[in-house]
Amino acid sequence: MNSAQAISEKLFWIGLGCIPGLGNQAYCQLLKAFGTPEQIYNTSVKQLSQVVKTSIAQEIAKGFNPDAHHTSLQWLSQQNNHLITLADEAYPKSLLQIADPPPYLYAKGNIALLNQPAIAIVGSRNATVQGEKNAEAFAAELCAHGLCIVSGLALGIDGAAHRGALRANGATIAVVGTGLDIVYPAKHRELAHKIAQHGLIISEFELGVPSTPQNFPRRNRIISGLSLGCLVVEANLQSGSQITARLASEQGREVFAIPGSIHSPMSKGCHQLIKQGAKLVDSVQDIVEELHLETKTVSGHSVNNMPAASKNASAELILSKLGFDPMRMENLVALTGLTVSEVSSMLMVLELEGKVASITGGHFQKIM
Repeated sequence: MNSAQAISEKLFWIGLGCIPGLGNQAYCQLLKAFGTPEQIYNTSVKQLSQVVKTSIAQEIAKGFNPDAHHTSLQWLSQQNNHLITLADEAYPKSLLQIADPPPYLYAKGNIALLNQPAIAIVGSRNATVQGEKNAEAFAAELCAHGLCIVSGLALGIDGAAHRGALRANGATIAVVGTGLDIVYPAKHRELAHKIAQHGLIISEFELGVPSTPQNFPRRNRIISGLSLGCLVVEANLQSGSQITARLASEQGREVFAIPGSIHSPMSKGCHQLIKQGAKLVDSVQDIVEELHLETKTVSGHSVNNMPAASKNASAELILSKLGFDPMRMENLVALTGLTVSEVSSMLMVLELEGKVASITGGHFQKIM
């Protein structure tokens, strides 16, 4: 089968998904009963009505109109764009375990990440500076343990988690609540571009679907469904992160929460989750132990596999070259003679230890 034929077959999946009133569960029931979407379109109203409502069966019986999906055809013809269906080997196995898996996902980027062990990192859009630093640092170090960082591309904690993974040359997946031809929020256009280049962006929503409040709970179940666990960094009591954490728990995933000040509204959601049974986390090691992870190499190097003496020497060297004025990582590489991955890994550790801070624009400075 050539690529044009493969794309044409994908359009049948999209066409069926656009039938008014046909939800994910009914879609999956049709697949079990009749096979592929193309076969479903060739099934009689009488037979279809045994599985779905007659009104839906009648809509399907009107037949598939390829002209109605010209935009999707053009989008799928572009490099790096994909439609991953339940029939594809690349479809994430973890989503098959949830109650209502999407029949297909629009994807832009590296689809191999869909079946890599992952952890969700979520939190408030109105995060504190420290909250964003925590999200970025945790994401970066969790990448060193072979985890893909999954989040929702939102402002605040989500964006910081994606940036942390990218900075560590790790894997990240952004699950969005719009069509993949729309970037929301627009402020994250550059970040979305980087994720598409080095990670993956996915959505179950059709092209052109804008951001609406009802889209995000649906998006959140995919964020949690893709992951072994969900880390909530900061959240108020009405945060959407609370929904993601609840969905993670219902899906049998681990829930982690970082505590904070009792006076901060951004900590109240995390404290409530801890009261409800989430694991209190104050270091990456808490997550590593709970998930029984082994440290893996990311981009050819892992600081956790370095001998202690080597780690200490590298840390001291970096701190000796890093002043209290902001400095770019490339400058540190030149000054220390260490590799990019060695400097990146040690900066993660030093940041978690409170000795180094990451500054806007890819700069770092000593804070001890």
